[in-house]
Amino acid sequence: MNRVEELAKKAKASSYALSVMDNADKNKIILSISECILANTDQVLKANSIDMENLKSKNPSMADRLRLTPERLASMCEGLSQIVQLDDPIGQVVDKWTNASGLEISKVRASLGVIGVIYEARPNVTIDVAGLCIKTGNAVILRGGSDAINSNRALYNIMSNAIEQAGFCKNIVQFIDDTDRSLTLDMLKLGKYIDVVIPRGGDALKNLVLANATMPVIASAGGNCHLYVDSSADIDMAIDVIINAKAQRPSVCNSLEQLLISREILDVAVPKIFTALKNAGVVIKACSECIDSYNKSGLVSEECVMFCAGDGSEECTMYCGGVELATKEDYYEEHLSLMISVKAVADVSEAIERINEHSTCHSEAIIATDQNAINMFTAKVDSGCVYVNASTRFTDGFEFGFGAEIGISTQKLHARGPLGLAQLTSEKYVCVGNGTIRK
Repeated sequence: MNRVEELAKKAKASSYALSVMDNADKNKIILSISECILANTDQVLKANSIDMENLKSKNPSMADRLRLTPERLASMCEGLSQIVQLDDPIGQVVDKWTNASGLEISKVRASLGVIGVIYEARPNVTIDVAGLCIKTGNAVILRGGSDAINSNRALYNIMSNAIEQAGFCKNIVQFIDDTDRSLTLDMLKLGKYIDVVIPRGGDALKNLVLANATMPVIASAGGNCHLYVDSSADIDMAIDVIINAKAQRPSVCNSLEQLLISREILDVAVPKIFTALKNAGVVIKACSECIDSYNKSGLVSEECVMFCAGDGSEECTMYCGGVELATKEDYYEEHLSLMISVKAVADVSEAIERINEHSTCHSEAIIATDQNAINMFTAKVDSGCVYVNASTRFTDGFEFGFGAEIGISTQKLHARGPLGLAQLTSEKYVCVGNGTIRK
């Protein structure tokens, strides 16, 4: 028996008692975890500083995801407090009826059992996931990324001690304390003990899990999020929403990556939008039509310049006042930084077509006053969250009233969008008769 299987067996054995634990006891565990994390802030920050020093990636967004501060730890604990305040979904009667034979049938929310969560360099996930799983009566196995190993280890040890201090079995939360990548594949073979696995990361992680998992998968992958500015849009509103969606926190999955602008309003919209983006420090990659509109505006101090590789290839890059010509690949990329791709489209129909082709089915938005365009967009865009005249940054468990979330599902079964408490449950039917038999 390998190490991961031992952890999975312990989690499975502990999950039965947790699944029927009353709400007061579950809340007691969660509050104990919150109190112990706050009491050991220095310990966690010291471990996190080691991870920050060891971080090999020079990507600022990766560093931002990994970094912990006293404020971020306090926010994580506030998330746990919010989970405590939420109603316990376990045992809730979703529906109830009596059939023709007099059998009383109730559809009741029930725990999933053991949830495995595989995630990358975001140590806050360690706490969010544990709190949500405990509240929903699910044991959990945590598999964090190697970049955050010291942070996650410190958080797990604090949690484990906190659960025991509260008087409960610490096996309800397990942690794979090893950076060996082969252990992820070992984990995915344990469908006997792990009921559901949730990958939280990019497409590479999602595809790895989908290809190897022997248990159901709830895919929580990256967000190549789009915003379409319709010809009927209020441009000032569009600018406010675009800057919030792109620049407020560019390293998160609900930030804006792809901007589509109606061709009808390019000459009016592009100069204003590009100026606002550049003032916010955003690097712009745009199609030639958008660059031409920007160049014609008189806001650009120099003519556009085309740079080619000079090696016989057709790879050329156009720069126009600091705006770079976008490649085909840019429109599929989740930048996770202060970078955005911009494309001109004919109308809402072409915008929808491009979104459904290029997006990861996370979050998309339209800025418009034309109700027909809005209705078409919300009906036909195939993503978990669709916004009208609002920022994609709202795709978040807190903002949706779920408290902390375990991820954003980009698939259609069994849940989609922010994964809060209800989405971490299953259902079972309780059927009550009085010697009732089928005729």
